[in-house]
Amino acid sequence: MIGILIITHGMLGESLIHSASHVLNRRPQRLKQFGVTAQDDPLLMLPQARALVKDLNDGHGVLILTDMYGGSPSNIAAKLVVPGKVEAVAGVNLPMLIRALTYRDRSLQTIVAKAVSGGCEGVVRVPPPLATVHNAATGS
Repeated sequence: MIGILIITHGMLGESLIHSASHVLNRRPQRLKQFGVTAQDDPLLMLPQARALVKDLNDGHGVLILTDMYGGSPSNIAAKLVVPGKVEAVAGVNLPMLIRALTYRDRSLQTIVAKAVSGGCEGVVRVPPPLATVHNAATGS
């Protein structure tokens, strides 16, 4: 099973795990988060992040999901990428995480593609409620 590490600003990662656990009705295995605060030095945090990747990798690889491309969490993630073994995707959201969790028994390349498609397809404009039919006779 592919391990998943979420690296985000603050507690966003833990919130995503909590939400995914709610949706799936269980806390998924081999899923961890690593929060980065404004006071943290990303270079000093790198050994901790490497240790989490090592712990999550059972030989099938690790997918790192990070929030905003170009921020400290994604910069840490970029330093952890080992093509074909550890991959990273930025822009994490709940649909992306659920999709990744659903396909984590497939190849690392498949889970990367599914995570990206889940994240993109999960961003939609919510339509307004259907217009109610006005009854001229009753005024309602």
